[in-house]
Amino acid sequence: MAFEGLADKLSSAFKRLRSKGKLTQSDIKEAMREVRLALLEADVNYKVAKEFTAKVSERAVGAEVMESLTPAQMVIKIVNEELTALMGGGEARLASPSTPPAVVLMCGLQGSGKTTHCGKLGMMLKSKGHRPLLVACDIYRPAAIQQLKVVGEKAGVPVFEMGTEKPVKICREAIRHAKDYGNDIVLIDTAGRLQIDEALMGELKEIRDAVHPTDILLVVDAMTGQEAVNVAKTFDDLLDISGVILTKLDGDTRGGAALSVRAVTGKPIKFAGTGEKLSDLEVFHPDRMASRILGMGDVLTLIEEAQTRMDEKEAVKMAQKMVQNKMDFNDLLSQFQQVKKMGPLKNVLSRLPGMDKQLKDVDIDDRIMDRTAAIILSMTPEEREKPALLNPSRKRRIAAGSGMKVEDVNRLVKQLEQMQKMMKQFGGKNGKRKLRLPF
Repeated sequence: MAFEGLADKLSSAFKRLRSKGKLTQSDIKEAMREVRLALLEADVNYKVAKEFTAKVSERAVGAEVMESLTPAQMVIKIVNEELTALMGGGEARLASPSTPPAVVLMCGLQGSGKTTHCGKLGMMLKSKGHRPLLVACDIYRPAAIQQLKVVGEKAGVPVFEMGTEKPVKICREAIRHAKDYGNDIVLIDTAGRLQIDEALMGELKEIRDAVHPTDILLVVDAMTGQEAVNVAKTFDDLLDISGVILTKLDGDTRGGAALSVRAVTGKPIKFAGTGEKLSDLEVFHPDRMASRILGMGDVLTLIEEAQTRMDEKEAVKMAQKMVQNKMDFNDLLSQFQQVKKMGPLKNVLSRLPGMDKQLKDVDIDDRIMDRTAAIILSMTPEEREKPALLNPSRKRRIAAGSGMKVEDVNRLVKQLEQMQKMMKQFGGKNGKRKLRLPF
């Protein structure tokens, strides 16, 4: 989980503040010292950590906090606001030119995930109604063009390539092609190097001057910590990037890169890669990330993911059956399939407020849903629709067919009964809710 170490350290610092009825300046000074150490351990830039704690201290010693009935909460609120400001304040969008196509130049070092994130971004833009075009301009790395083609096919986004022609020529022809075929966003996958050199920068500048991109996005690996920030600063100095895509943010337990990039370069993080699937790309929301760091959850992102990955018609149908108290095993199976689309169960639950700490040392086995699905799939269609038919002999047959125990089948039947019972309390005849007046 991203920011795991930082979240734990901040939590322990604030826990000591909560135990005090009133805060003194020395209490805040001690808390800020712990916060600064936590930031440094999270690989946050030293100057950034120092300036951050200075700003929080300045606001925290004000009368508003000292005279508050819950001063610890006020300090946490200030830290939340300053963390949000540190990471950019608000969501940074891609530029929208008055005449399409928008041209996005993707750059970065080799191995940062540039080609894959071209596909991820293309897939995200397509899901929002755009018609993106991927352009293969990495003519040096073996199989780079083929890799982009494979990624594009999986994402359902067309790829423009001209083999080993000069990158500038490929870009110009790609933009002409986009205008002819109605593609409103062009994503250019450029060549990377193992390190920043004159040849790399020279080629990128040549492409930039030829096609005048509306956005120059730098793809950096979050797990490299401060090195990611250094790379971002160098690229920004030479190319004037418009934003950053942080990859592998899910594997970066420290989070120093995400907290330092904006402060050091002045350029926002626009997207974050959170997994290996093409759908694992998020718009970077500083306020939501700050809430995650402070253990407040991220319900908004969870809702957005559910809207994107779940079948809307299926969800409406499910809601109607729940209101009418007509849920059966088919509906339960459908629910499991919808939840699985959202990724590992632990990641989903960790977005809920306060759950990240509770789940820290808990090992959630995602196969539990597969085992439950196996039980339901071992039932006949009639048994799934009419759970009342499940007598002891049928349960034994289902257990044997699914490789589970009869106790597991009984537990699942009981879960469905409990859900039906709960739904019955909320619904009356014809699915109308019962209202109990207090007088």
